[in-house]
Amino acid sequence: METALYPQASAEIARKRRELAPKQLEAFRAFSAAAFAEGALSAKTKQLIAVAVAHTTQCPYCIRGHTEGALKAGASEAEIMEAIWVAAEMRAGGAYAHSALAIDTMAAHAQAAARTP
Repeated sequence: METALYPQASAEIARKRRELAPKQLEAFRAFSAAAFAEGALSAKTKQLIAVAVAHTTQCPYCIRGHTEGALKAGASEAEIMEAIWVAAEMRAGGAYAHSALAIDTMAAHAQAAARTP
């Protein structure tokens, strides 16, 4: 029998979260509602951002929840996929940008090796 890597969301898990930290859960829900409310950015745009961020943080619950939220806010499947590609580019871009650290280390190593008889 296979065991799922991530448990399915359930009423029991929700109850336990509420039971263990009710004030924090209430504050998180209020913060989430405020963050995703219509404002300078539309709810759809905010959900597309959340889809992209969920892919960079690799949170399966967030990916599912915000993909559903984006669809409900009127995002098309193509818009969702483009948001995911933006996330992929940003994640890859971080590795590319940080290669400067490796190049700097290699240069320092080469300089140190050149000074060593």
